[in-house]
Amino acid sequence: MTKPAKCIGVDLARDLQDNWVNTRARDIERAQGAKDTREFTFNIDELQEYIEYVKSEAKKQDIKTPGLRLYFAAYNSSESKKATVFLCPTESDSKKANNIYTIDPFNRSTGGWPPKSY
Repeated sequence: MTKPAKCIGVDLARDLQDNWVNTRARDIERAQGAKDTREFTFNIDELQEYIEYVKSEAKKQDIKTPGLRLYFAAYNSSESKKATVFLCPTESDSKKANNIYTIDPFNRSTGGWPPKSY
């Protein structure tokens, strides 16, 4: 299989992560009074299953090229106040695409603790 065109190099990924940590992580830590999760691990098979689910449900709704949008989020319960992310299906891969609210989002990752730097 050929490497996808939108892959980025390890050095760029490291720079992007460092930029996030240096420009946001400290402010979040200060506001929360503790470190927060900043990286999330998904099971590949579960992620693939979700992608297939989105494709199938989108096809039923005559949506030809669905996309996925990643949202930053946070829990607000007695168990956790930590950050999380969820994936939401969209009508296309355009940044202006509408969310598809008739297909459930996906949010069962594992947040790294303590946060692991790239």
